Amino acid sequence: MIGRLPAHEMAPLLRGLLDPIGPHPAHGGTLDALLPAPPESGPLTPAAVLFPLAVGPQGAEVVLTVRNAGLRRHAGQISFPGGKADPEDRDVAHTAAREAAEEIGLLASDIEFLGALDPCLTGTGFRVVPVLGLVPWDYAYKPDAREVSEIFHVPLDFVLDAARHERRSGEFNGQRREYYAIDYDRFHIWGATARMIVSLHARLSRHFATVCAQDR
Repeated sequence: MIGRLPAHEMAPLLRGLLDPIGPHPAHGGTLDALLPAPPESGPLTPAAVLFPLAVGPQGAEVVLTVRNAGLRRHAGQISFPGGKADPEDRDVAHTAAREAAEEIGLLASDIEFLGALDPCLTGTGFRVVPVLGLVPWDYAYKPDAREVSEIFHVPLDFVLDAARHERRSGEFNGQRREYYAIDYDRFHIWGATARMIVSLHARLSRHFATVCAQDR
């Protein structure tokens, strides 16, 4: 399992599977086939999130946040630190790092950027690029209480287990929608955050399937 690899082996493996870090894309992206298309009222807003991986004594873990219950958007949901791009952001990593610094006090100098996943199109009108990066396992985070109520770690192998990628449905704004969900302890990871995790799983699955085929 990839989550048991030491950081010096995990980093080059992921770099080989991920897209190079670059500017925010103007077009393209992936959307779960069972979800409605983003709104057509205007162009999608470019955004990025940091998909932080921390390698500790028990293996690699994903760092996630619980959004403040008083926020206007996605209140109380599980998310990666991130947000919409500013005009001065150089690339998707700049956006992800800037937002991570604002939300959880993680400095860009403490992130080893590995690459990006496909943009994730959301029904709320954003084109979100997940940027993977290695971060220190025992980092002294300083969450902004206005945005983040809690920071927690989940084992990477746990969230990459396809058996835990559930399809669920619910009614949103009068529409029946289906979405991915991953439950861990008392945390309910769903929507775009779960979809990004599933996207990483898909890339790893294709890679290992190719390796197995070549070894036959």
